[in-house]
Amino acid sequence: MDFKKRLEELIIERALKVADEPIFKLSSGKMSNYYLDLRTITLDPEGGYIIGNLIYQMVKDRKPDAVGGLTLGADPIAYATSLISYINNDPIKPFVVRKEPKGHGTGKQIEGNVKPGDNVFILEDVVTTAGSSLKACKVAKDFGLNVLGVIAIVDREEGGEENLKKEGFELIPIFKVSYFLKK
Repeated sequence: MDFKKRLEELIIERALKVADEPIFKLSSGKMSNYYLDLRTITLDPEGGYIIGNLIYQMVKDRKPDAVGGLTLGADPIAYATSLISYINNDPIKPFVVRKEPKGHGTGKQIEGNVKPGDNVFILEDVVTTAGSSLKACKVAKDFGLNVLGVIAIVDREEGGEENLKKEGFELIPIFKVSYFLKK
């Protein structure tokens, strides 16, 4: 199966919404004439299988200990990648970065079986300005994780790559949004 081609089809069929005017409010507060609702794919059995396989193929040679990111967007991507890695006898652990430290118990902001010194990739569904990615990277680094890069399903090409680069992180998108908007 051509996983990238099938993911492209799913994005066009389910996730990409386009309007003539900017009617979609982004998390940054900015209005846009298109919106990518990738949870329609990441929270789907076929979508998870496809994304898990694609990301596993992208990261396996770099030998990460774990993949994860800011909850909620990264969670199903991390779980899918972890499951596919296990099926391939090359387990990569998933982890979750909470938006705020837990208010009770141990007060952790990172959940999962990761430890300082682990090599990790931060995952994102969509990167716009990379605010969520940068937050996840900071929390991961503060915990002692070595961030190998940020993998996004789609880069909206609105400064995220440059913002990550300024902080020393590489953005590795599966797709750039311009690929879909030119179709």
